[in-house]
Amino acid sequence: MAELSLKAKSREVTTKGARNKMRKSGVVPGVFYSTESEPVSISATELGLKPFVYTSEGHIVDLTIDDKEPQKAILKDVQFHPITDRIIHFDLLGLTAGHKITVQVPVVLTGSAIGVKEGGVLVQQLHKVDLECLPKDIPDHIELDIEDLSIGMAKHIKDLEFAKGKFIANDDVMVVSVEKTKGASEDEAAAAEEESAEPEVINKGKSEEGE
Repeated sequence: MAELSLKAKSREVTTKGARNKMRKSGVVPGVFYSTESEPVSISATELGLKPFVYTSEGHIVDLTIDDKEPQKAILKDVQFHPITDRIIHFDLLGLTAGHKITVQVPVVLTGSAIGVKEGGVLVQQLHKVDLECLPKDIPDHIELDIEDLSIGMAKHIKDLEFAKGKFIANDDVMVVSVEKTKGASEDEAAAAEEESAEPEVINKGKSEEGE
C-alpha cells in the first residue's frame, strides 16, 4: 500500500458553528483513534486530505500532529456534504505493528470477459472488499481475473485470493457478473410471445378425406 504524508493540528472540541466556520476556511475537523491512546480531535486542510480521499487506491498515512513524531495511520471514515460533496469530517486509525486491522481494499478486474464479447454486459457489484491483515501486508488492491466469465456467470468472494489476510464477507457474496443486455431479453420475450400466438395447424389425415 502506498504511503502519503499528512500534517494535522490538534484542536479543542468546539461547537457546530465553529466547525462550519473552520470548513469555510478550507480546514476539515477530524479524529485520530489509536489502541495506544485516547482519541485526539484534529484538523487538516481540505487540500491535504484530497490525495487520500479522491482515489480508488488505499494509502497508509504518515501522520504528523503538531510537528510531533510521525505515526502510521489509515483513513477509516470520511463524510461529505450532501450537496457540495466537499469533505466535512474524517477519521484516522493509528496502526500498531503486529496487530491485525480490517481495511477496505479496491477490487481490480483483469482480462476481458468472454460474455462481453458475446454481447453481455459486465456488472461489478462490489468495488471494495473488507480485508483483515497486518498493516505491513495491506495491498494496494486485489486483482480478480474475469476472462472466463460467460453470459450468466459470476465471480464471488470465494474467488478472490490473498494469502496474507482474510476477507470479511460471506464466500457467496457476488463481486462481478456478466448479464444479458436488456435488449436481448426483450427480443427473446417478443419471440416467445410471437411463437405462442401462432395458430395451431391440425393435420386430419387420410381417413377424413372427402368429408
